[in-house]
Parts: sequence; structure tokens; C-alpha cells
Amino acid sequence: MKNKIGTEKLKKYFKLTKEGLTEVKKNIFKGKESEGKEIIEMVENYVSDAHHFKDKGDWVNAFAALNYAHGWLDSGVRLKIFDVDDDELFTIC
Repeated sequence: MKNKIGTEKLKKYFKLTKEGLTEVKKNIFKGKESEGKEIIEMVENYVSDAHHFKDKGDWVNAFAALNYAHGWLDSGVRLKIFDVDDDELFTIC
């Protein structure tokens, strides 16, 4: 199952994105609340889309939506909107 999207992979990425979203909600840099809320809303929308696709049996698009969601989280971290330092959840340089 090397190049397939299976149950475990979807579970893993739903979990990672949920954990990342929880973390950024608690750690928005002061003065960046508006930008943070906008990113959080986009992430929540993509996670909702991922659940929708998963429920329809469209695991490829569910996985894609989760990756978009996590990309939004990473961009917020890189743009110094979220004050996080967990390099397991985020791309931190």
C-alpha cells in the first residue's frame, strides 16, 4: 500500500491537522489576530471539506484537502502569525 491513501494515512493526517489547528488557536501573535482568524477559518473549511470527501468515499480529495489545510497552518507559522515551535506539527525554519 506504498502509493495508496488508506485508512491509517487519512487518520494520521486528520489527527495532525486537528492538533496543529488546536495549537495555533492558542498561539496567535499579538497584533496578528485578524490574519490568524482568517487562516483558522480557511483551515476549518478545508478540514470540513476533507470530512465531506471522506464520507463520500473520495479519499484522494479528502487527503488533498487536509494537505491544503496544513499548508495554511504552515504558512501562518512561517509568516509569524502563529507563535509555535513544534517542528513535528509545523514546518519551522
